[in-house]
Amino acid sequence: MDAYFWIILVVGLVSTLLCAGAGIFKKAPNDVTILSVVAVEVALVVYLVGSIVRVVAGEPIAGEAWEFWGYMATAMLLPPAAIYWSILERTRWSNFVLGAVGVTALVMAARMNQIWY
Repeated sequence: MDAYFWIILVVGLVSTLLCAGAGIFKKAPNDVTILSVVAVEVALVVYLVGSIVRVVAGEPIAGEAWEFWGYMATAMLLPPAAIYWSILERTRWSNFVLGAVGVTALVMAARMNQIWY
């Protein structure tokens, strides 16, 4: 497991805990929950840039490259979609949608790590 995975692990779990906690306490999406998902997106952007640099530097992807980049694209589309959802539907349930992003990004980062190595 590389540093990118560990960054997404920490940021994703913190985001999930914040969002799930807000949902459990029946709070509407707020700055804290939305910004925690933005932090997940920032971590994914760091992973993307690092991956591009590694490929350009000549480090090969051990698995299928299309699969790695497909996971990356999907993972990066989830946070904006969840944030859009939470802005349109200002109920406690949107926090659970936001909370799912952190866990999903974590699982996808683990899979991307497997494909890379």
